[in-house]
Amino acid sequence: MRKIAVITGTRAEYGLLYWVIKEIHETPELELQLIVTGMHLSPEFGLTVREIEKDGFPIVERVEMLLSSDTEVAITTSMGLGMIGFAKTYDRLKPDIVLVLGDRFEISSAVSAAVPFGIPVAHIHGGESTEGVMDELFRHAITKMSSIHFPSTLKYADRIIQMGEQPERVFCFGAPGLDSIHRLRLLKKQELANELKLPIERQWGILTYHPVTHEDSSGKNQIKALLNVVERFPEIYWIITLPNADTGSRAIIKEIEVFVQENSEIACLFSSLGQLRYLSLLKNATIMVGNSSSGLIEAPSFELPVVNIGDRQKGRIGTANVIDVPACDKNILGTAMDKAVSKEFRDSIQGLKNPYGDGHTSEKIVEILRTVSLSDLSKKQFCELSMGVDS
Repeated sequence: MRKIAVITGTRAEYGLLYWVIKEIHETPELELQLIVTGMHLSPEFGLTVREIEKDGFPIVERVEMLLSSDTEVAITTSMGLGMIGFAKTYDRLKPDIVLVLGDRFEISSAVSAAVPFGIPVAHIHGGESTEGVMDELFRHAITKMSSIHFPSTLKYADRIIQMGEQPERVFCFGAPGLDSIHRLRLLKKQELANELKLPIERQWGILTYHPVTHEDSSGKNQIKALLNVVERFPEIYWIITLPNADTGSRAIIKEIEVFVQENSEIACLFSSLGQLRYLSLLKNATIMVGNSSSGLIEAPSFELPVVNIGDRQKGRIGTANVIDVPACDKNILGTAMDKAVSKEFRDSIQGLKNPYGDGHTSEKIVEILRTVSLSDLSKKQFCELSMGVDS
């Protein structure tokens, strides 16, 4: 039986991987080795490992690596602790393939530790670009340490091949996170209001703002400016989710907590919503504001207007539902939000097609994991592309 070690470190990533994990778990020829790490194991970020346990997936290892600090030293130290933990885990479990998604530092540690063991890595969502964060560097490094690639669009597939990866090992099936939109019965507004204790008579807005780790400007000042603009839209009730455990995230969290305490009549805060409730919120919301990748990947499926702030998602493919603003400038941001909630803009994005796939990605990924020849993955070769340059 082929052993597939799946690594998950954040609530958002687990939601994107859910159907892949389920397909692996239910495939007789495959053995699921689910390894949980990072924010999942942190009470500060909602201890979301409980959601995984509730879903009934067996967790074979918990790799503790996240320090209770968001400084550069703490993040780097966490990466080192992660490599140590993953090395011990791989030595014990001896997986045939390690499957990872995305670009975070936890995933970089997991993949780096797999290299000395000679374990082939399969990588989902490679080839993308997010120029405002250090994840940009981690993502492409993970691509070069991986042997099997599952990009979400053809443009990203081309980038992976440009990096010297062999085309026959690049499988473009779309984004697995869209599978839940098609497979789950999403909650109606009344159902979601009952579960989350939200005002049913109000419009809902979603706000998620992550640190932009490649900018010197203060995340604290950025979130304060954003929250000041949010106050101008009292007709909207704002559902705010916490940022990831990146450098500078704690300053953002503190400002959000103070804002919600002082403005409970227009806002609430959740550390984690879970995949069903989060997607149901996208379905029933009027606007999404911040710099989350879900605004570009999942939100188009709901024709949801998104105000995307700054450079965190710069370089990622977006559609007509996204209004880009350069920074948390109050005037520019207010104008963009006015446009997003207008009837004219909502009407203009009706019938929007999502470029990230059709919601049938997970089973295709698992079929490749089940059938790919492991002997062909033992060595990597750099695939040369002729660019017409004389040697």
